Amino acid sequence: MMNNDLQNKILKAFEERYPGFPVLIKSPGRINLIGEHTDYNEGFVFPATIDKYIYVAVAKSDNRYSSAYSIDFDESVKIDLNKLEKQKNGSWKNYVIGVVSGIVEKTNLSDNFNLVFGGDIPIGAGLSSSAALENGIAFGLNSLFNLGLSSNEIMNISIEAEHNFAGVNCGVMDQFSNLNGKKNNAILLDCSDLSYKHIPVQFDDYQLLLINTNVKHQLTDSPYNQRKQSCKTGFEIIKKHFPSVSSLSRTTINQLNTVKAELTEEVYNRCLYVIEENSRVQSARKALEERNWKEFGKQLFASHKGLKELYEVSCDELDFLVDLAKQEPVVLGSRMMGGGFGGCTINLIEKKSIDRFINKVKLEYLNKYGLNPDFYSVNITDGIKTVKL
Repeated sequence: MMNNDLQNKILKAFEERYPGFPVLIKSPGRINLIGEHTDYNEGFVFPATIDKYIYVAVAKSDNRYSSAYSIDFDESVKIDLNKLEKQKNGSWKNYVIGVVSGIVEKTNLSDNFNLVFGGDIPIGAGLSSSAALENGIAFGLNSLFNLGLSSNEIMNISIEAEHNFAGVNCGVMDQFSNLNGKKNNAILLDCSDLSYKHIPVQFDDYQLLLINTNVKHQLTDSPYNQRKQSCKTGFEIIKKHFPSVSSLSRTTINQLNTVKAELTEEVYNRCLYVIEENSRVQSARKALEERNWKEFGKQLFASHKGLKELYEVSCDELDFLVDLAKQEPVVLGSRMMGGGFGGCTINLIEKKSIDRFINKVKLEYLNKYGLNPDFYSVNITDGIKTVKL
């Protein structure tokens, strides 16, 4: 669906359900070129916002309650601003209630609203549909009620909603990149202090292609939080020996090896992955600046190897797609992207060979798993914005 069609669909759904003329927010999904699971270890990440969106339409309401309607789930929820509690099995509703709770706490908002949202960011694909929704709601309410929230305040409200209402202990990358994306640029973000730099990204004869395994991952499951705990455990031991080291991402491999005897094999592997991945982000940045696409692709393959063998967040379907990509000289690099256990691979592929490669992957993936993967050629676009109607 084209963006204008999607935008009109949201506005039409709002008009059918609620009175008033809404503010419309266009909130993009994101890819991460490289730098996976480094964000909550205060390392470097390399995200970019893409031309897949969630649209949020929101207007003031005269009712004694607020309401939100999801087009994609065809469900609605009533929201009492004086009683904002996490819902059992609330799914998308907890993202909405979590953001509203944060805004009420921060601004004492007491005016009610009606909200409709929907989009084309595939859920569970690792493209950060949740952050796009959270920021879209916060950004929309901020605009509608002139709340005066800064970008960082919106980001923190969204992150708290993810932690406390959705049950995912995410880092800052998804919400930050959604707010700070820039067309044809990736964001080199230092998660230790949120300093960042836009790095131009135009791949000449190559294109970014995402392949969705259509295996759904639930990051609220324990594996994500277990990885985070392993990193914390490892860094606490490192810090005892090297008090000046500020984070796991700033630890050297020599320092890690000094304490290796005090770590379980699992904790050691998790820490080693984070340190190596943090270094790969810098190598990838250099490759982009030098327009060395082959070197950039090499870093993607190396990232996947670490995610598979050391961090253990890949799965058979993701590995199968990366192995297929490795067999094709027209694919310079491939890796799993996102939290893991499903979702997408990100591939850098020669533009003129995309159709042939897609046909090969479709056939082989279907034969192996009985599933049809989805393919998205994505372009790097601007971050969240209000649509002028």
